Amino acid sequence: MNQVEIVRAVQKVQEYIDINLYEKITLKQLSNVAGYSSWHTARVFKEITGRTAFDYIRALRLTKAALVLRDEKCKIIDVALDFVFDSHEGFTRAFSKEFGLPPKRYSQKTPPIQLFMPLRVFDTYQAFHKGEINMSERKSTQTVFVQIIERSARKVLLKRGINAKHYFEYCEEVGCDVWSMLSSVKEAMYEPIGMWLPKHLIKEGTSQYVQGVELPIDYNNAVPDGYELIELPPCKLMIFQGEPYNDEDFMEVIDEVWEHIEKFNPNIYGYNWAPEEAPRFQLVPMGYRGYIEARPVVAVK
Repeated sequence: MNQVEIVRAVQKVQEYIDINLYEKITLKQLSNVAGYSSWHTARVFKEITGRTAFDYIRALRLTKAALVLRDEKCKIIDVALDFVFDSHEGFTRAFSKEFGLPPKRYSQKTPPIQLFMPLRVFDTYQAFHKGEINMSERKSTQTVFVQIIERSARKVLLKRGINAKHYFEYCEEVGCDVWSMLSSVKEAMYEPIGMWLPKHLIKEGTSQYVQGVELPIDYNNAVPDGYELIELPPCKLMIFQGEPYNDEDFMEVIDEVWEHIEKFNPNIYGYNWAPEEAPRFQLVPMGYRGYIEARPVVAVK
């Protein structure tokens, strides 16, 4: 039994949990999916994910429940039963322990909270251990689509790193769970982004690369500890979007799009690069839509 097989088995268990989240799940069911004994399944699942299987299931159910409470008008007891909690009281205790406030207060105020957003362990393993896994050859990106968008004045809720210049350094400095906090923000205008800040927005002793989410200019909800709210002026951005790709190839795809951008002349659209006008940003890489990155520009006078 090698490490690749173990990680594959744990991801199969993750996928089974996703599909059956609204039903009772037993360790026997999980062990059948993994193809190991119940004892060994429990052990390797915790070893790979950092949580026991049932802590993982509970946290995932509570996160899904929090999103329902954030976005819908519903009774706490109905949400509790939908997510396989036996009682209002049990759900409230579990929710309060996970997020630091009871579900009723959360549904009323919807402050940012630390959602549980687990990584798919085999997909992550592939990205860092390509030489150990046989993969089909990938066709290089043939086309990068380009368009201009405008952003109005807005705020950004962000968390700074220390020296990070890219995603992996940022995760080493602040952890990989910032996205889950940003994804909980009800008022978000768009999905969370990774940003390279222009020089004038970088505080002394902090990183160029940060993660954040764009918010309406009148946003005034709570700011979580360790996070910061800044304002950005209106700007224009040139969006680059590569072709869809296999998720395990995201690192090569990003490099290819970056290479395309470095060779690209924005003058053909009537613009110049304007790196100090706004943060350059990237969306989370997802194979089905291609890698997407935005760079600030100004119109040629």
